[in-house]
Amino acid sequence: MARVVLASALSRWLPAAAGRPSQEVVLEVPGASLDEALDGVFARFPNLRGYVLDEHGAVRHHVAVFVDGTAIADKRRPVQALRADSEIYVMQALSGG
Repeated sequence: MARVVLASALSRWLPAAAGRPSQEVVLEVPGASLDEALDGVFARFPNLRGYVLDEHGAVRHHVAVFVDGTAIADKRRPVQALRADSEIYVMQALSGG
């Protein structure tokens, strides 16, 4: 199973029982690919889907997703293969100058 870490800034989209604000939430989810693992997260936290993905299934610009320490290459198609022990980190993207 993949390990998914939701950054603390995403806690406002989660039910209070999932964790306290300012704490990361860590989940173990099945999935051979990133989109399958994310579907497992959204099955538990449906409100999070619209914040992370757009209506076409692409990762939104204001969200960063890392798999095993590397940012995903294609936000439009988050379908990359995962290892059984992959770690996925989902966080708000930072921008500015």
